[in-house]
Amino acid sequence: MAEKNVGGIDRTGRALLAVVLTVVAVATLREGNRTTGLLAGVGALAFGFNATTCFCGLNAALGVDTTDDE
Repeated sequence: MAEKNVGGIDRTGRALLAVVLTVVAVATLREGNRTTGLLAGVGALAFGFNATTCFCGLNAALGVDTTDDE
């Protein structure tokens, strides 16, 4: 398993972004705007994955670690 590199405020922010993007995705899909809904849904899944697993591939590639030795 990959080493954790997302924690603290960063993790909370990603979780909140996932929720907001989920709401945007549902709202835009109901209006019939599939492109925006799909992009918001993919973003929600990505941020939700980051928040849940505490791992971000981009953070790993850039050498960023926000876990603060949890």
